[in-house]
Amino acid sequence: MRHRRALLPAFAMTTLFLAAACSSPAPRAAQQPAAAPEQQLRATEQPADGTDHPLTVAAAPTATATATATAAPGRSRQRAHRTTLTVSSYDGRTRRAVISDRPQRTAGSAPAPTPSTGSSAAPRRTAVGDVIASAPAPGAPHGLLAKVTEVIGERDGGTEVQTEPATLNALLGDATAKGDVPVDPSSFTVDKLLPDVRVSWSKTGGVHAGPRGATVPLGSLRLDVGAEVPTAKGAAASATASVHGFVQVAPQVDFAYGGAGTDAPPGSAYLGVSGDWASGWAVKGRAAATTGTPLRIPFAKLHADPVLQVGPVPVVVNLDLTCYLQISADGRVTVDVEQRLKGDFAAGGTFGPARGWTPVSSAHMTGTPVRASVTADGTVQTALGAEATVGLYGAVGVTADLAPYLRGEASGTLTAASDGSGPKAAGTWAVHGGVDLSGTLRLQLSVFGTPVVRRSIPLGALHREWKLAGSPPSS
Repeated sequence: MRHRRALLPAFAMTTLFLAAACSSPAPRAAQQPAAAPEQQLRATEQPADGTDHPLTVAAAPTATATATATAAPGRSRQRAHRTTLTVSSYDGRTRRAVISDRPQRTAGSAPAPTPSTGSSAAPRRTAVGDVIASAPAPGAPHGLLAKVTEVIGERDGGTEVQTEPATLNALLGDATAKGDVPVDPSSFTVDKLLPDVRVSWSKTGGVHAGPRGATVPLGSLRLDVGAEVPTAKGAAASATASVHGFVQVAPQVDFAYGGAGTDAPPGSAYLGVSGDWASGWAVKGRAAATTGTPLRIPFAKLHADPVLQVGPVPVVVNLDLTCYLQISADGRVTVDVEQRLKGDFAAGGTFGPARGWTPVSSAHMTGTPVRASVTADGTVQTALGAEATVGLYGAVGVTADLAPYLRGEASGTLTAASDGSGPKAAGTWAVHGGVDLSGTLRLQLSVFGTPVVRRSIPLGALHREWKLAGSPPSS
């Protein structure tokens, strides 16, 4: 997939999609033979020469899925560090959490290492002012980013504390970080909304799932769907309309942060989703949108909470995708069309001190007609797209709607096909492919520590269309 500068722009699922080259790993200080992993990490975050280096951005290892990071107040250049404190439970209504100083273990994982004596990451009880970032935990399925405002007391399993929302700049401070992280296709939970929906995916190690798993490109998720759609009132039985097709996407999360300090808005920030896209669908029959407006039929909802490891900090990204069919037709034209489409897309928001939050969106798609015929006089348009939302720690930041579509139209009384078959009569016809991308930025992107957006900001409508087949131009 082509990478684009993030600070420039339906799944869409749709463009968590920037200067997307991963940052180079920060140089490590010379490692002592007996140094604990926490000390090695600390050396990476704060080099001995006193200079700043970018934090790496990568997918968090599965074994550390319950990892937390914390930063304490009162230090001028305080950076977050990994800690053995864990969130044992959280109540989203009262914002009370129980913090344990005993490392939690997941099945099959090794115990978390205990920092050496003297390490700044040594275990300690939580205190007022601590800012804690946690991967998904009991009661906080989308992760937790919070500041401790009161230590209530000891409870079974840890220390109960009162919290309030926190921001990433309180943890990342004046650090910088940027990177693109693929989302594991097997991590999505899928809610099928129509009976005829099949899910396939493929990941490293030759692992795949679904009836088409062996043919899905590495790192991609595919959904196949078939559905009957409304036909025109009074249409003959032979005019029954249906849509069959597939959506295939390899999503990735794009993240960037350029800090100015723990108490100042960052100098830059970016959050987006992007990926390679492929789809193909066939529309047959005499469809009609009975309400006069496009008929949208969701066929699957997907959710994942990928954890990005930004230096020592687990940044939890919440990704939701709603796949849908959409039909817009006048009920007069009968079509038999099929096309394949592929390309890439990106959607997100970028922040700079001068302009604040601004939208980023792009889509590069090409389509090929496999079959196209239009009969009678009228119009029909079908889309097989996706709406995507991406946020941090449960707060939605970007919504994008990517809608590749197929449009057929005819004027006059005729029967025409792209292969030249069938009788012809006076009139013109055409079949077009296209893509629409739209969406909004939300005020919750202030989780970066930026000023609050007072209103939703439209991504701006991106529209492109190309002719697939049709009658020759009039002489």
